[in-house]
Amino acid sequence: MPKFPSLFRRVTLVAAYAVAISIVAPSGIAAGPAAAPAAAAAPSAPSPPAGIPVPAVAAAAHLLVDVTSGQTLTSAHADERRDPASLTKLMTAYIVFGALRAKTIVPSQMVSVSQRAWKAEGSRMFIEPRRAVSVDELVKGMIVQSGNDASIALAELVAGSEEAFVAKMNAEAARLGMTETHYTNATGLADPQHYTTANDLARIAAAVIRDYPEFYPVYSQKEFRYNNITQPNRNRLLWTDPYVDGMKTGHTEAAGWCLIATAVRGDRRVLAVILGAASDAARASEAQKLLNWGFQAFDTVQLYQSGKQVTTIKVWKGALAEVPAGFLADRYLTLPKGKGDKLTVTMQAQEPLMAPVTRAQRVGTVKITLEDKPMAEFPLIALEEVPLASLFGRAWDTVRLWFKH
Repeated sequence: MPKFPSLFRRVTLVAAYAVAISIVAPSGIAAGPAAAPAAAAAPSAPSPPAGIPVPAVAAAAHLLVDVTSGQTLTSAHADERRDPASLTKLMTAYIVFGALRAKTIVPSQMVSVSQRAWKAEGSRMFIEPRRAVSVDELVKGMIVQSGNDASIALAELVAGSEEAFVAKMNAEAARLGMTETHYTNATGLADPQHYTTANDLARIAAAVIRDYPEFYPVYSQKEFRYNNITQPNRNRLLWTDPYVDGMKTGHTEAAGWCLIATAVRGDRRVLAVILGAASDAARASEAQKLLNWGFQAFDTVQLYQSGKQVTTIKVWKGALAEVPAGFLADRYLTLPKGKGDKLTVTMQAQEPLMAPVTRAQRVGTVKITLEDKPMAEFPLIALEEVPLASLFGRAWDTVRLWFKH
């Protein structure tokens, strides 16, 4: 039977939680060929603790997610297709950041401004055809000033044309699982076939933070000056909440006033999506309301560390008698405040587990419930390889398995 050490070796809270643990080793999980580790099931949305009601949000759609755990804390109309306006530029930036990291473009590179970029409608950083501009300036113009001209100039630089860049945007959206998103431009100008959802916007926002931390700080820049014109970042929360460090605003007649805002307190990052608010001030106040509630009503704990052994599982017909098992990514869980001692963890080990076992092969499942409500399910992964035993060893285990059943 697997050995299961204490679950909470590290937590993000001051006090460790007491957890009831049960272990199940069903024979119904058949051994199979080595495969890539399965993705963890998305943790369910926790219920807020008594006495802290879910805030009412004045917006067409909204979403609050704990980025650390990936759990949605509250939402409304989060799967409805909406015009994203300049929130589109999160994907534009994501692809530009990829090009910067790959060094196909560099920050100091000077870019000639096309007529198309110069004549871009909507918000602008005021680039001009007669004056080359650096990639670094264009990135700041796109993010801080929300410049449509900067976005088109970068799209043309990376892909040769805005149309080719949009194809990259849609491909990345599909790769990231943004199933209700389609782009027709790199700026966010209104188009019937240009749409997304609050859920998909949270996904791309989290991807920018997770995948390109070296470029993310530009989202906290409060203003940027170019061509003798200083423009402030339109995210009001950068001035009013010291914990907020990004991300992006958007506004068109079709979209209304939109804002994605994210804040860090301690080890937690929480992200709010507001779509279709009534005004600039309203999108800021509604996002602030959600962020505050997320921090006040919940805590996030680290359940497991990447690469750390959680248990060992018996291996049959292998050169080793057992394999260390754990996780290849840190695992977190967001819980209502005061509910930590109500967690129950069940491990289902794959038995019989037959050699050969490859590193990262799924060897079991960890299920976590809170007061009998399923909260999360994580695949348990082999941390080492176990090759086949000798011919005698395999024959001996065959006999043992025959008697076992």
